[in-house]
Amino acid sequence: MKKILFFTIFIYLFSCQESTKKTNINPNINPFFQEWDTPFEIPPFLMIKDAHFMPAFEKGMEENLDEINTIINNLEAPTFANTIEELERTGKLLSKVQRVFFNLAGSNTNSKLQELQRELSPLLSAHYDKIVLNEKLFMRIEQLWQNKNKLELTSEQYKLLEDTRKQFVRSGALLNNQQKLEITEINAKISELTTNFGQNLLAETNNFELILSYSDLDGLSDDVIAAAKESAEQKMNQAQTESEKAKYIDKYVFTPHRTSMYPFLTESSRRDLREKLYKSYVMRGDNNNKTDNKDITAKIAKLRAEKASLMGYETHAHFVLEERMLKTPTEVYNLLIQLWEPALNRAKSEVNDMQAIVDKEGHDFKIAAWDWWQYSEKVRKEKYDLDESAIKPYLSLDNALKGVFNTTNKLWGITFTEIFDIDLYHPDARIWEVNDNDGTHLGIFIGDYFTRSNKRGGAWMSSFKGQSNLDGRERPIVVNVCNFPAPVGDNPSLLSFENLITLFHEFGHAMHGILTNVTYGSMAGTSGPRDFTEFPAQILEHWASEPEILKSFATHYQTGKTIPDELINKILKASKFNQGFINTEYLAASLLDMDWHTISSKERLKDANEFETNSLEKYGLIKEIAPRYRSTYFAHIFSGGYSSGYYSYVHSAVLDSDGFQAFKETGDVFDKNLANKLRQHIYEKGSTEEAMDLYIQFRGRKPIIEPLLIVRGLNNIN
Repeated sequence: MKKILFFTIFIYLFSCQESTKKTNINPNINPFFQEWDTPFEIPPFLMIKDAHFMPAFEKGMEENLDEINTIINNLEAPTFANTIEELERTGKLLSKVQRVFFNLAGSNTNSKLQELQRELSPLLSAHYDKIVLNEKLFMRIEQLWQNKNKLELTSEQYKLLEDTRKQFVRSGALLNNQQKLEITEINAKISELTTNFGQNLLAETNNFELILSYSDLDGLSDDVIAAAKESAEQKMNQAQTESEKAKYIDKYVFTPHRTSMYPFLTESSRRDLREKLYKSYVMRGDNNNKTDNKDITAKIAKLRAEKASLMGYETHAHFVLEERMLKTPTEVYNLLIQLWEPALNRAKSEVNDMQAIVDKEGHDFKIAAWDWWQYSEKVRKEKYDLDESAIKPYLSLDNALKGVFNTTNKLWGITFTEIFDIDLYHPDARIWEVNDNDGTHLGIFIGDYFTRSNKRGGAWMSSFKGQSNLDGRERPIVVNVCNFPAPVGDNPSLLSFENLITLFHEFGHAMHGILTNVTYGSMAGTSGPRDFTEFPAQILEHWASEPEILKSFATHYQTGKTIPDELINKILKASKFNQGFINTEYLAASLLDMDWHTISSKERLKDANEFETNSLEKYGLIKEIAPRYRSTYFAHIFSGGYSSGYYSYVHSAVLDSDGFQAFKETGDVFDKNLANKLRQHIYEKGSTEEAMDLYIQFRGRKPIIEPLLIVRGLNNIN
């Protein structure tokens, strides 16, 4: 069944394909109501207007319900084919418009799309409730489930039947009519609130500007200054009035976007300005204005608790985790706390190291949160003789893409051919055809890498088309969206090493989406449990720091020289640097997520700031570190799909560290036998088998935590 979810190279080739400009799509008819005779069925982005979405959603929902009625009105006895497979085929138009709309709403939004998103959120929630709470439809599914042993199903079909029944039950199919009505009302409220949360956060991020004069730029490198100057010029060009334009003349602009903020926090000698910019970031959604998220945060958590109670679960976390690899809140807390103490101890030691430099410089202040980036960088230079600015010239975006293409080519023989004459939704976006080692078409990959004001923060993978073999071979169209610094002047986009890891991570998700090879689309790619689906992304990160890979792509953008061994060695030696901070801020956010979602439905509506403060004090978080995401901008859990699941990254880290250790044990990080197992049992299988079973088939045993502790330098810390 279609998951009823929404919101939610070794050779660097170039070629041209048939352009979408030669399409037969009628411009006088809504593009969603036509077949897309574009190359690879790529959406005809330039022909899709904002006004096309609502009619397409309305027709898509209408057709979807008609298809459901056809299934339930079938007078023949339920069979897997006439019920489960037919259910899998439903909603094609709705899926088509949803994929385009929500991808654009996240990466290239505007006021009209935001208005539509607010309007659509409760409508779509109600629509899907009409399906999952349809008693007649569930009765057909239940009849099949009761007779499952007589149906002679394949293992994939059996799991699809099991998953379909679970989805209906977990959506409220076994509830009485009054309870179903309550669930529907709660779902609509949550949908509306999560949409508001995300839009508020985007507004909060875009609304703050640190506008500086040249005299305020002490300590900043030329490339950071140039980027801030270009940012000011862009804002001046976008200004509507002369008075608005005037405030950007001969100025430099920094914003709470990480690509702007982090370089400033690292380099600026102006401690007062570092504090101002840092606080603009950590106070997003907490400014008591019309885009404040405190009430929304508390209401979402409360509604989720009430829904879980209606469903018969102790808390929202209990409800969510039932379908994860870690099955209970206790298991999640145990994992997080196991890492918390060594991470926090390391972080305290890092504070001492930074304070020593502050004292040595003769300053009279204690390290604060906004000092961390600058003074940790000074510690790194002192301890490891490694300067981030020395790395960036070797990591142009094109080099990094070549590196990740090299990696997947060496693992599986996959090639990427860039296409130049297909119109996409934004000039920044690029597109490649992906082919297998025998030349077979595997899918389409789109990359959209630069920060812009109408793109939400963070990095993610999504798709414009899914994979399925049910009615012929359908290959996917996958997109990676990131927020890397844009090129400045004639220089290319230069990435930090952290950016490089992010690129490899999101590309791992993309490979999960492109290599998937299942019969039923709802089981394809990243459809598995959250604490498993991060594994295919995170294991690919390990290759990014392999010397063999780095030397295959990291060349200086000006001189063309390959990254020297000395610099690679410094990067590897410093790999455990700042791990106290990195792990502590992440674990604090994960614990905060779990605390929000283990509240009882009977508890009063929380004061978000009071709740957050009590949570973090309970674990002993030091004042020099804020959680990676405070509640009011924790989009993963309050407008994304990670509620009770932000821990997934560290659980998957257990898997990826243990999994990559298998390659290390062979003495060849491109061992063909192991690479084939990784592809066959992890990247291709989607959710057709239980996650732990898939991992064991790849690794030969269950994962252990020791490799993770070693990788992060958290072993033997008291």
